Amino acid sequence: MLEPLARHSMVKASTAGWTAVMNRYPELASEPIVAGWAHAGRPLIVRRPACSDTAGLVPLGLPLPPSHGKQRIAVSLATADIVASAPPPLLADAAAAAPATWHATIEKLLRLLPEIRTYGSLAWQHLTGLPYLSDSSDLDLLWPLSAAKQAGPLLSDIARIAKQAPMRLDGEITGPTGGVQWRELTGTDADEVLVKGEGGVTTTTRAAFLAGHVS
Repeated sequence: MLEPLARHSMVKASTAGWTAVMNRYPELASEPIVAGWAHAGRPLIVRRPACSDTAGLVPLGLPLPPSHGKQRIAVSLATADIVASAPPPLLADAAAAAPATWHATIEKLLRLLPEIRTYGSLAWQHLTGLPYLSDSSDLDLLWPLSAAKQAGPLLSDIARIAKQAPMRLDGEITGPTGGVQWRELTGTDADEVLVKGEGGVTTTTRAAFLAGHVS
């Protein structure tokens, strides 16, 4: 793991590494679901670094399900304590964990772009088997810019599907420089957009992001 892990990557911690995390955060170790997280084979997600994070460690997040307070826990690990990493799951793989009312929307999204990935409540329910989804859950998605031959039609198709969806469609178009919330990219080429990358948040224009570089 010489290269930085991409934001939204799902990683698994070694037992020893997770024990070290619990020793650093004794208040978290008192919650059984957190203390046993790595032992149960459940993943963590790579997040943007915060000012309080220790340099040289990988910043990670662990969102608990609503039944455990829906708390978002921030921890960090040494790269040596990460035993596996993978992109967030494909929407096609996670679809079985979705409510029946979501299935028609998911089918439309997959026809639009089979490579689409998901994070958030649906991904966590699929990956852990724990009940993350509720009636108010969003469907959080990642569309790869490289897979979209024409960004304009992709965005208009997403907007069309979103208008008919029973849930809110959230998420980002992801390119070489990071991810931009898809609704921000529906403006004009000169509009400024926020790009969320591994190192933090930068700004550029819609045209520059869609061209694959930061202005």
